[in-house]
Amino acid sequence: MSTIVSKRVYVTLPDSIFEDLEWWAESEGRPTANLAAFLIEVAIRQAKEEGKFHKQKPQNQQTK
Repeated sequence: MSTIVSKRVYVTLPDSIFEDLEWWAESEGRPTANLAAFLIEVAIRQAKEEGKFHKQKPQNQQTK
């Protein structure tokens, strides 16, 4: 039986973007990190639907 574990990632945002994200999250009554995670998930789903997402790593990032 496999267990799905959420991963943690740290990002650096310009102050203005963080302020907008924080305002948006507050207006929806949710934590800023929760909204950021949701937006990343939506962006990845959209990239997959548009054919911009490839499961294989780019050539220069593969290990030999």
